[in-house]
Amino acid sequence: MKSVFAKRLFDGDQWLINRTVTFSGNRIVSIEATDLPKCSDMDVVDILAPGFIDVHVNGGGGTLFNHTPTLSALEKIVQIHAQFGTVALMPTLISDDYTIMSQAHDAVCEALEQNMAGILGLHYEGPYLNPVRKGVHNEFQLRQPNEGILATLLDVSHHGKLMVTLAPEQVREGFIEWLVSHNAIVSIGHSAATYEQAIAAVESGARGFTHLFNAMTPLTSREPGVVGAALQTKTATWCGLIADGHHVHPASMRIAIAAKGCEHMMLVTDAIQSVGSNETEMAFLGKKVMRSDGKVTTEDGTLAGSDLDMASAVRNTIFLTGRTPAEALQMASLRPAEFLKIDDQFGRIKDNYRASMVALNNDYRVQKTWIDGHVAWGH
Repeated sequence: MKSVFAKRLFDGDQWLINRTVTFSGNRIVSIEATDLPKCSDMDVVDILAPGFIDVHVNGGGGTLFNHTPTLSALEKIVQIHAQFGTVALMPTLISDDYTIMSQAHDAVCEALEQNMAGILGLHYEGPYLNPVRKGVHNEFQLRQPNEGILATLLDVSHHGKLMVTLAPEQVREGFIEWLVSHNAIVSIGHSAATYEQAIAAVESGARGFTHLFNAMTPLTSREPGVVGAALQTKTATWCGLIADGHHVHPASMRIAIAAKGCEHMMLVTDAIQSVGSNETEMAFLGKKVMRSDGKVTTEDGTLAGSDLDMASAVRNTIFLTGRTPAEALQMASLRPAEFLKIDDQFGRIKDNYRASMVALNNDYRVQKTWIDGHVAWGH
């Protein structure tokens, strides 16, 4: 049994004062109101909150998953992002050939079979994307889906979570339903779809929108586009938001959150290998990218993923958008857990939930991270 005394506890729903959280193995067993720590060697923290969940992580610590789609790369990425409060993530493979997709699939399946802490599943970002909205993706890797080949890359859903970002106008009718029938979570992104096409994709089972505003048709007066569909609330969908101040203007973030509601907005990083490293220039899918002023770009200025971590995303959401700390913390934990349908295990500090938590100081900077009851970062 291990215990942590929190001067302030955000349990995923509300703030509580002076609480002792006790956990055994990978589960929380009790939360008690106590005026003081029960023993002198107990961890005492300013703020204890549910650990962050990131559904869009390309790399970290000098490692890009596309470059090294291996078990050791996954371990490295989890280790790096733990220092920023991330306790569970979806390693993300940017559009690549089927050989690399297969290697990534095998590595993630092995990680899931070994119950590797911090790995939830696999996110294929592409390759079924629209070249018109390709962003930094290599156009020669974008293609139509081949269900025969693809079927061999979907059984990750038997072990963990599977997420596929696609452009609905680039796939045949019925393809989204086919993916959903294989337990894939479909997200719309890198798309030139009309509003009507995006809404039809949602009605077919698409559940999310990848990095809202970026690489998708904008909201205009006579064509609401993918952004307009994303901000609809009739059907429950979740929007990934890169809150770094570069991908989305703070005013646009405020407008989107006001329209969609915090309950269906989730913070994502889209982090590449620069996060947790000192590199300023690095190779990226056959290109060179530069890191400067909190962003990473190709030589022509195209954003190449991000240099964002989840703790910074939380702080930015509080200070750039004016949302409450509770709302920002939920957007980093409970909302992505709901999107992935794992909110019975993650996103709250409650009895029998996973002991995956983050200790923060009063400036919302990470002091310590626990993943499944074990210290993943901090002392």
